[in-house]
Amino acid sequence: MPKTNAAKNNTLSDVGPTEALVRQISATKKEPDWMLELRLRALALWRETAMPNWGPDLSGLDLDGMTYYADPNVKETDDWKELPKEITDTFEKLGIPKAERDYLGGVGAQFDSGIVYHRIQDSLAKKGVIFENMDVALQKYPEMVKEHFMTKCVPINDHKFIMLHAAVWSGGTFIYVPKGVSVELPLQAYFRMNKARSAQFEHTLIIADEGSEITYIEGCSAPQYTESSLHAGCVELWVKKNAKIKYISVENWSKNTYNLNTKKALVFERGLVEWVNGNMGSRATMLYPSSVLLERGARCESLGIVMANAGQVQDTGSKATHVGPETVSVIRSKSVSKGGGVSNYRGIVKILPGATDAQSSVSCDALILDDLSISNTYPSMKNQNETADLSHEARVGRIGEEEVFYLRSRGYSEDEALRLIVGGFMEPIVKALPLEYAVELNKLIELEMDNSVG
Repeated sequence: MPKTNAAKNNTLSDVGPTEALVRQISATKKEPDWMLELRLRALALWRETAMPNWGPDLSGLDLDGMTYYADPNVKETDDWKELPKEITDTFEKLGIPKAERDYLGGVGAQFDSGIVYHRIQDSLAKKGVIFENMDVALQKYPEMVKEHFMTKCVPINDHKFIMLHAAVWSGGTFIYVPKGVSVELPLQAYFRMNKARSAQFEHTLIIADEGSEITYIEGCSAPQYTESSLHAGCVELWVKKNAKIKYISVENWSKNTYNLNTKKALVFERGLVEWVNGNMGSRATMLYPSSVLLERGARCESLGIVMANAGQVQDTGSKATHVGPETVSVIRSKSVSKGGGVSNYRGIVKILPGATDAQSSVSCDALILDDLSISNTYPSMKNQNETADLSHEARVGRIGEEEVFYLRSRGYSEDEALRLIVGGFMEPIVKALPLEYAVELNKLIELEMDNSVG
């Protein structure tokens, strides 16, 4: 994909949040001094750092006219009946209360910059599982948060938009799973950005202690406005010895949203992190879930599906850094481009000198539905250990007339034939989701095929 407006993008930022706003956010939340200092350091880094000059064009992102903190002015509750009707109606349409009743162990719901609902099943709380709004966790567990929040996993100087995130973050999820505890029912958080020309910066921090296991699901959406919006959340996963975190995300942003999200996991001895990501909507997405395999036997699996429609650039992929010996990474990506959409796979695998007998497998499959659309692959593999075993496979294909003709001869319309072909192409990834979310993702795919999402 040719670089667009790179000269304009590669300038120092004199727009964005002010120091006064950052101090106001921190004071409103009654944060400890160290958090305010972290925010101010990040703000200074944001102002000193140039915009990225690679990837999707970000020149349409109006950073000067953005609302960086939109307080819903609603007190957090564990009872849906206590919330204003506007908010409950929104989450009812999204199916969140029903999902909580049917198959979830706990739910958090964020509306703009604030968590409005949070609840965990008593049985999990009795096991010592902590599931809190990130702002509440900072008050209740300050030492644990201070040790893990934007320190070794995603430091505040990681990149331009993580600096912005660190300066103005609000809301999100904090989870701690004690040693040896298995959380059998998934926990979920849903983030809704509802205000025009706004930005959302939720922070997710999950710590799975030794031998523990958890599945966490995040959903994200926003209504369609004419002005640009920004989502720049951050996810930090700490996977301790013999622990497992399965992180599932279905992001369905409206097509005026720039989705510049950051997700990263630190994986210790024989730990396992599984990333399952579905990306729909948005004007432009830059998202590359990253795993650092620190100690012997650490593993990561990353499964991602992307749909790029008219006016969209989906720049996604995955990263794996092998530090310890006998570490394993498996990365699978599938993308569909239609209507002039652009899908880019951008991934990095690094094998460091100490990663003896490391194994990495990367496969990227892209499906292009018309002559207007584009699919690109930008893989990078850097191996510093001769005992490592690496493989990379990339395939790009188009739907042929023969396949469509065959299905039409069986009584399907052309649109139905295309949906079936795309559904079959996506099936290996969709099967990795819990049943209810597989159904949801299939519906989103069908809507994208009908140009109905956003």
